[in-house]
Amino acid sequence: MKTPESGAPAFGASHAGTYAAGTPRKVPGFDGLHAMTSQLLAERVPEEGKILVLGAGGGLEIKSLAESHPGWTFDGVDPSADMLAAAEVTIGAHAARVRLHHGYIESAPDGPFDGAVCLLTFHFVPLDQRLETLRQIRRRLAPDAPFALAHISFAQTEPERSQWIARHIAFGGGDPQNVAARTAIGTQLTILSPADEEAMLAEAGFTGATLFYAGLSFRGWVAYA
Repeated sequence: MKTPESGAPAFGASHAGTYAAGTPRKVPGFDGLHAMTSQLLAERVPEEGKILVLGAGGGLEIKSLAESHPGWTFDGVDPSADMLAAAEVTIGAHAARVRLHHGYIESAPDGPFDGAVCLLTFHFVPLDQRLETLRQIRRRLAPDAPFALAHISFAQTEPERSQWIARHIAFGGGDPQNVAARTAIGTQLTILSPADEEAMLAEAGFTGATLFYAGLSFRGWVAYA
């Protein structure tokens, strides 16, 4: 994957400082997404399982999973040092069970992991890196291990695409007619249709991809290595 200097997102201190408070307000059913992810992973992850978290900056999903599963350990990867610093604060008392790695998927340990999570970040991965990123995640998983993936995904045909962008902006508290905001979402994020997301998971070698979460512009799947 790209380094921060080559253009892939690596969020700075200002974003890190507002992430914990701002993100739950912008994602429909945020707490429920974490609870469902925990439940689906626990169907196959043992009590002392190892979890890989891609896009772990901020630490909210690690904190939620660690609170529900006191025997799990976590390796979290993120390209932003500021977001990883925020994660350390959020994780707090669970720090002894967490290792954080600065970088992209290549910076993650080889595993094997008993499960993996990538929540609310995969739409920042450029299209030409998406498939290889999924393959690298799967390579690090034990056979049949679960992978929970959730991010922005909606139809890419018009007028549906423009309508979903407007809905996304409006839910976050913005003006859906704001041209700059609409342009930013349409050009700076990698957004695929749900069907294309599932096809890419299959191409990367995952099986049984099932939609478990839908909140306006966000979709979430569980699939298996």
